[in-house]
Amino acid sequence: MRTVVDLTRCQGYAQCVFLAPEVFELHGEEGLLYATAVPDDQVGRVRQAAAACPVQAILLGEEVNGGAR
Repeated sequence: MRTVVDLTRCQGYAQCVFLAPEVFELHGEEGLLYATAVPDDQVGRVRQAAAACPVQAILLGEEVNGGAR
């Protein structure tokens, strides 16, 4: 699965970091680093992180191709 975070939407709530720390990481206080290719064993956690994002900044799978500009 692929993932993209819309960094213009991301507000640094870090719910994704708490739910999927192997994929998402805070760099400094608000800079988010993330893996675009999600390992198979992390797919469930990344789906939970996307659902928990208060601003819905995380796009997954099919949404990545449809939401990219």
